[in-house]
Amino acid sequence: MKGTENRPCRRMIHSSCTEMMLKTLLIISLFGWVKCQESQSMTPEEKIAIRDQIVEMFDHAYGSYMKYAYPADELMPLSCRGRVRGQEPNRGDIDDSLGKFSLTLIDTLDTLVVLNKLDEFEDAVRKAVRDVRLDNDVVVSVFETNIRVLGGLLGAHVMADLLRQRGERMQWYQDELLHMAKELGHRLLPAFNTTSGLPYPKVNLRYGVLNPLSRTGTESDTCTACAGTMILEFAALSRLSGESVFEENARKALDVLWDRRQRGSDLVGTVINIHNEEWVRRDSGVGAGIDSYYEYLMKAYILLGDNVFLERFNTHYSAIMKYISQPPLLLNVHMHNPTVSVRSWMDSLLAFFPGLQVLRGDLKPAIETHEMLYQVTKQHKFLPEAFTTEFRVHWGQHLLRPEFAESTYYLYKATGDPYYLRVGQSIVEKLNAYARVPCGFAAVQDVRTGTHEDRMDSFFLAEMFKYLYLLFSEKSQLPINIDDYIFTTEAHLLPVSLSTTKPPCPGNNTETVPVSQEEDLFTHSCPSLETLFPNNPSFAKTIRDGYKYLTGVGRAAHPLPVREIELPLHDNGMEPVEFLRSMGISLTPLNEVIVGDRNGQKIHKGMYRVKLVAELSQTPEEEEVVPHAVQLISPPFLGRTVLTAGPAKFGMDLTKQEHGVKGSILKASPYTACGPIENAEELRGHIALALRGDCMFAAKARQLQEAGAIGVIFIDHREGSNSEETPLFQMVGDGDSTDDITLPLVFVFSFEGAVLTAALEEHKNVDVLLLPKERQLGQDKTEKPIGMNIKLRLAEEGELDGAGRGPTLEFVLEKEHLLLKEEEEEEFEHREQQHSQPQGFCTKAAKDDRTEPSLTGSSGTRNSNCGPDTNP
Repeated sequence: MKGTENRPCRRMIHSSCTEMMLKTLLIISLFGWVKCQESQSMTPEEKIAIRDQIVEMFDHAYGSYMKYAYPADELMPLSCRGRVRGQEPNRGDIDDSLGKFSLTLIDTLDTLVVLNKLDEFEDAVRKAVRDVRLDNDVVVSVFETNIRVLGGLLGAHVMADLLRQRGERMQWYQDELLHMAKELGHRLLPAFNTTSGLPYPKVNLRYGVLNPLSRTGTESDTCTACAGTMILEFAALSRLSGESVFEENARKALDVLWDRRQRGSDLVGTVINIHNEEWVRRDSGVGAGIDSYYEYLMKAYILLGDNVFLERFNTHYSAIMKYISQPPLLLNVHMHNPTVSVRSWMDSLLAFFPGLQVLRGDLKPAIETHEMLYQVTKQHKFLPEAFTTEFRVHWGQHLLRPEFAESTYYLYKATGDPYYLRVGQSIVEKLNAYARVPCGFAAVQDVRTGTHEDRMDSFFLAEMFKYLYLLFSEKSQLPINIDDYIFTTEAHLLPVSLSTTKPPCPGNNTETVPVSQEEDLFTHSCPSLETLFPNNPSFAKTIRDGYKYLTGVGRAAHPLPVREIELPLHDNGMEPVEFLRSMGISLTPLNEVIVGDRNGQKIHKGMYRVKLVAELSQTPEEEEVVPHAVQLISPPFLGRTVLTAGPAKFGMDLTKQEHGVKGSILKASPYTACGPIENAEELRGHIALALRGDCMFAAKARQLQEAGAIGVIFIDHREGSNSEETPLFQMVGDGDSTDDITLPLVFVFSFEGAVLTAALEEHKNVDVLLLPKERQLGQDKTEKPIGMNIKLRLAEEGELDGAGRGPTLEFVLEKEHLLLKEEEEEEFEHREQQHSQPQGFCTKAAKDDRTEPSLTGSSGTRNSNCGPDTNP
């Protein structure tokens, strides 16, 4: 049967596809080939080849870390050296993951076992036991240290203990990793010393919290995921060590979050005060700030067998599906008014959610959201850190996050649909093509430009390769029975047998909220394949098809009239729609496309014309990022140094200030401006410089405004970012009203920020002018070009003769070549005289395919697709 099912695909690949590559690309045939290619089965030989490729990629990444970085926490893949806390420029809260405890090694230990690298695992465990210290005088994130280091030690201990019991290796092992895990657990416990039971977000590994030497304890807020993602690791540590204190503290934190849910909607917010338990940020979603809280409620039930966690998860899940899930989108809403969406973009961390839905057995929305995410990756090569509901880039970073691969793995295991193997194959190919560098794999600074960031986070080795390897492996090919384990949020392996082989801690007396089984088949049972796919192997495909062309990539302009039209795109490997889009042309099917001639006869082969109707219209203001400038006007600069800056959607509107805002610059202290301003007296009347990170832009602005600053220049903490390679974005608020913020705010990337700080250090007194870039001093005002919306229409030869009115451009499609013809009508000439610059702009773009019109005004940076940015 399988061979029969694949014959149409093979026939199309060997005939139609070959012909397209040798001659021209037929639009419909290409789409059919792509569709077929994605749905066809994958042979065991192909799976083995891809799995071997994944192992080779892992060896390249892990080998580079061990060669160039160990014992440092992370590899810097562009610099080919290790990142050591304090020896590299501070990156703000990103560095809170680093604790001088060989983070990447520990995070990778159980991945070595899954990939059947048992010799390397034994060697790595010896190194961890010999070299790693956990008592360093370093302030670290409680959340990151728990999921990466404590989880890594526990997962590695479980693997080492298993191998020791088999009697084949690790006979020297005496639970050293478990002892290290217990030591680390005790070093994290001081964070829970609050009146509420919610943990501090940071802890000093040596001095704890509130100690005069700890440099911590001043924080008042933590994210929901930070407080609610402790139970798996802490409960496992309690049950393996016999010390109940860890599980008890993790349960107490979960109790507080549950108790503080909004009772009307059953949703939780994103940030909560750890002292008074009040919500600081009330937006609710399933992405950053909340994500793993929901994940751990479900998985705590699986690991510990406690119904309390299942009841809580089901209550939250019903609320999510009622308010947040708008298939295939997952949108943030206000927890107190959940019918109101609070932002028009999604972050990449929500990509884990389809996998969690698979665990619950809710396959349909999982397939829908996953397909949406896949379409976004097709459009942008990777999943951007955030993207709009129109699937444009919001934040362009891609940090090699594994959540999309995780959900792909879960969906393949649930459905057995080879489509998801093809999705996994595309992940592997794009990582090799766009992220691989000589010393490992580098994060992508912006998916629009393809520039790299000197960063390879430990989760890339801990999660990405684990999920990809498992996706292409059969159970019999693995050194362990993967069904005996639950994955933590960092993909560390904890045995599900903990609930029966180890004594439980004191029960949780929190009242449960029953959910009727009659409403949901899978509320209290494991999903059944027989129920999900009753004699219907095309179940997943049927759901996916409705979202196949969600982003517009791969959609044919019209199904029938173009079957006999050949686009002379030659053998460039690009889909026709993508090729046209690269030239700035979008295909829009028009209802008036003629299918046959007036007599109802079939359209004959011959020469056709593509009519481009140029509708001149102003680009919508809300989609445009107006470039701003920081102009240095004091000696010796005298206005000659102009730094490109991004605007804010709150605070003073500089476009309405005729002469901008002038002032002397001064660094805020603390530089991140997330707490009380220590140099408020000196800062009064100055324009403050503040580093991005640790808290939201709006929070920084309020602190600095209260200190008396007359303006703020935010500086990016990401190394190497600059306005030439990184598109600008527009800062927005924190979800609450920002009407109280009245001072002007701009954002500069780290390169431009370094110019400012260097000038300040050398000249002490530096005056700057904040204003829109087009109004900078010493520059002649230029008229702003007008954006174009172009529709593409096919018409038979002769149809357009004398029929069109208004400005039109035509492509003439012939069998051998493509001609560009300009129609010059009386009305066209009349309008050209009246509107010489806009019409000339369009004509020039049409005549010279080397000219790419900029839609961003006077800036050379393309920002038309950038949405507002709230990333602090």
